[in-house]
Amino acid sequence: MLESVKIQRRQSEIRSALSALVGKTDATEEDTRQMAALDAEYRANETRFRAALIAEDAERREARDDLETRGDREYSDLVSRFEMRQVALFLDEGRVLNGPTAEIVSELRNRGGYRGCPIPWAALEQRSGETVASGVVSPNVKAPIIDRIFAASAASRMGAQFISIDHGEVDHPVTTSAVSAAWASSETGAVGSPSAYATTDKPLTPANTLGLQMKITRKAMKQVGDALEQAVRRDMAGALGEAMDKAVFLGAGSGGEPAGILIGSYSITSTSIAAAASWAAFRGAVKRFMIANCVTSPGDVRLLIRPEVWDALDGTLISNTAVSEWDRMTKNIPISNIVGSSNALAAPTGSPAASKALLTTNVGGVPPIFVGAWGAIDLIRDPYSDAASGGLRLTALATMDVTVSRPAQLQILTGIQ
Repeated sequence: MLESVKIQRRQSEIRSALSALVGKTDATEEDTRQMAALDAEYRANETRFRAALIAEDAERREARDDLETRGDREYSDLVSRFEMRQVALFLDEGRVLNGPTAEIVSELRNRGGYRGCPIPWAALEQRSGETVASGVVSPNVKAPIIDRIFAASAASRMGAQFISIDHGEVDHPVTTSAVSAAWASSETGAVGSPSAYATTDKPLTPANTLGLQMKITRKAMKQVGDALEQAVRRDMAGALGEAMDKAVFLGAGSGGEPAGILIGSYSITSTSIAAAASWAAFRGAVKRFMIANCVTSPGDVRLLIRPEVWDALDGTLISNTAVSEWDRMTKNIPISNIVGSSNALAAPTGSPAASKALLTTNVGGVPPIFVGAWGAIDLIRDPYSDAASGGLRLTALATMDVTVSRPAQLQILTGIQ
């Protein structure tokens, strides 16, 4: 019971006792002393009551903050104990799900419709000490739900923000208006007229579904045992991560693919270099970022290039020096901000072979790219394809989309030879 409630009850008892004593017409000396003692206790309890309310208010605030985050923490703890092996056995043998795996699957089914068995994105994280003889698991739960898959992806390193969406479309309003200031021309002169505050919605729609298939033989199901957990998780995470990372940049915008940054119509500034790779070519793009007030130094820029471009830059020495074009670039753009990928950029074409490059930056906390993933991964069993051999054919479906926040935060360079 709260201390304030105890004090209130005691105050009520004191008032009742005082009422009885005051009502006596023939009060004795003992009654007078008792009234004085009760009055003194009543006044002391008033001070204690105010102090108890202050202390309990602080406790309530702490408890409220704990309750607001407890749900997320409890859900993350359940996801950390999700077992892919149970899902595989459920789809193969019809074995009943139990423990945290059953709770997570039930929760996901309540949130959305799935033909097969839903799998949370966090279940694809790489874990250590997965399952031991005693049944205790020791997972790592460090990264956000989606970022775990894209931890080493080009999209993540280029500043893309990955968003987990339960259902429906999501719009991100981004400020697009330019507010100007003006000086008063005289003591009584007017300053500049007000400018309308305008935003542009950047929608993410669940119109693109990515799928992959896995074939698990009956021998593997019976022989591998607990090692199947890591094998399924590793293969799914690798295949989904690679395909989605490529779609962010090179998605065709047709045939079920989202429109990638380098392919879609996002009004991103594209400049043709049509010359050998050099720091001067990239410096021009950084200068345009600075003129547009997107960055204040080259160190704020992220750069995506092909490995062949790195090879050309590092192999081109400035006349009469041992300094390469790559050395000049890394003195201005930190090497941690430079991403080399053969998955996110198409192979060089033409004669001489030429490639593309992408520059991005973060402005005011707004990422240059939004990547949304809907719900969970829908894992469906195909009972027919491998029925003759007793194998398990699984199809995993994931829905995602990509969009650009502000075109001014990205630049494309083409024709880098």
